[in-house]
Amino acid sequence: MQAASIQRMNPQPTPEQEPVVCDPSRRYVRLTERRADGLVAFEFSIGWPELAVELLLPEAAFTEFCSTNRVIRLDL
Repeated sequence: MQAASIQRMNPQPTPEQEPVVCDPSRRYVRLTERRADGLVAFEFSIGWPELAVELLLPEAAFTEFCSTNRVIRLDL
């Protein structure tokens, strides 16, 4: 195989395609809704703010959850 063919099959990533390093010590919360029934809907992620799970907690539990996990709030 020629070098040009190999290069096309295995291109080098551009700087914007470089993998983002995951730091599991960084935890993120994005508040999505404060519901009338007292529950707080939010997205929680570890390491990558783009990859999150949706959770529901009562207000007091949400506040404790954020404090315990030392979250970075993305909705502020």
